[in-house]
Order: sequence, then structure tokens, then C-alpha cells
Amino acid sequence: MNNVRLAIIYYSTYGTNHRMAESAAEAARAAGAEVRVLKVRETAPEGVVNGQDAWKAQAEKTADVPEATPADMEWANAYLISAPTRYGVMASQMRAFIDQLGPLWAAGKLANKAVSAMTSAQNPHGGQETTLISMYTTFMHWGAIIVAPGYTDPVIFGSGGNPYGTTVSANGEPVPETALASVRHQATRLVQFAAKLAA
Repeated sequence: MNNVRLAIIYYSTYGTNHRMAESAAEAARAAGAEVRVLKVRETAPEGVVNGQDAWKAQAEKTADVPEATPADMEWANAYLISAPTRYGVMASQMRAFIDQLGPLWAAGKLANKAVSAMTSAQNPHGGQETTLISMYTTFMHWGAIIVAPGYTDPVIFGSGGNPYGTTVSANGEPVPETALASVRHQATRLVQFAAKLAA
């Protein structure tokens, strides 16, 4: 055991970021971390969710996944955040969760913890990189230690070559294995660095 307590916190409308979170959890556990996979609260009206079959199906599929709380953020000493891109920034559901963390931030309880991020969008140029950068800007305010994948493994190039974090072009198909390989590498790298910070 390497004393890493990793909170993988995601929001997923249609399942892409949920699948990424699951893959990351498998890799992180294999690397020795204690892992919690947590979703953020849905803020869209129930009628809107139920009005789209794929959205409703994903909500039903993950009904038993615990919702992230500030207590989970305090418990963890590493974070992997995954959320879809909306207009070049993270989905509002993830932002709403992050905006509840002011008291923890003010008390310094988000600082000095390893963090990394992932995202998805409908197409490769739909703001995926700006979403990751905006997430990292928030994490810098926390005083967290950003652990981006960089070009530290060939799998990064196989999934599109994004050094900031795994990004997926979500088109309704299953997440490609090339992207999941990048997710696994990113999660493993995060755990390795978090273990050094926790030593």
C-alpha cells in the first residue's frame, strides 16, 4: 500500500466520462491506491434528463454511484477530475460541485494534493484543451500539485497526443481502447506522484 487515497470525481451525461472514471479506478487500484469513484450531483431538471433517452439511461445506470461531497475531498490526498466540455469549459454540474468547496479551500485542505483532469467533447476541436486548462487554473487556486500526463508514454500519441490530460471525442460510440490506455497511464502516473507526496 502506498498511502494514496484517490477520489475520482466525474460528471457524465451519456457515459463517456463514467467509463473513463471506471478505467482510471482499475489502474489506480492496480497501482496500490485506495480509490473512491464518485459522481457529482445532477443539476439539470429531471424533465430535461428524462426527455433524452441516452441521458436518462445513464442516470439510471449509475443511480447507485455515490455522490461526491466535501468530506470526500478532505479524505483524499489525490484527485482525478473528469467532466465533459461545455462551450470550452467544464460542464456546469462539475463547476457547481467545485463551487461548494470554498470552506475547504479557505482552510487549506485542498492544497498540496496531486490532481489531474480528463474531459470529452463531441469533436476534437470542441474546446477539450481549454477545458483542461480551465480546470487546472482552479486547481492552482487550491494550491494543488498538477500532475499532467505530458508525453511520458507512447499511449499519449495513440490517443491524440494531448499532454494536458486524456481527451475523448465522444460520438455515441464506446470509448476507444487507445483513449482508455491513456486514461490508465494518467491514473497510474497520478498515483505514483501522489505516493511521493504522501511519503
